[in-house]
Amino acid sequence: MASATTKNRKPAISLTRSDSERLWRLAESCATRNPDVAEVLFAELERARVVDDARVSGGVVRMGSTLRYTSDLGEDRRVTLVFPGEADIAAGKVSILTPIGAALIGLSAGQSIDWTGRDGRTHRLTVQSVEAPAPEASTPSSENLRTAS
Repeated sequence: MASATTKNRKPAISLTRSDSERLWRLAESCATRNPDVAEVLFAELERARVVDDARVSGGVVRMGSTLRYTSDLGEDRRVTLVFPGEADIAAGKVSILTPIGAALIGLSAGQSIDWTGRDGRTHRLTVQSVEAPAPEASTPSSENLRTAS
């Protein structure tokens, strides 16, 4: 059986420089209104390895990426990671300012992570595949950055 330390260790993640900069600003802008969500995003940003945009693998989850993941609850979902103003769970668009959105950023296919849902329970998800975002999908409008909910 794996020790608690091994089980709870988060996988290595990579972020593009532009995603990192925008996400730091977003986390700072929502820290007062949504401190719990901001704290989770700050923790992911602090542990991420930041790479030049042109050097990141297409298999890394970044803003605008569409990915497929499975969960310990038996879910098999296809979602797109988006900025808050673009979120639409019915359309599979998950905000970075949700516990699952913050958990997904920077992961690669095959990696698993434990995340805590809004219900306080810990869940595990595994990224199965990642599609690189369309060039315009990873650039938020200023409107989308302001809508931090």
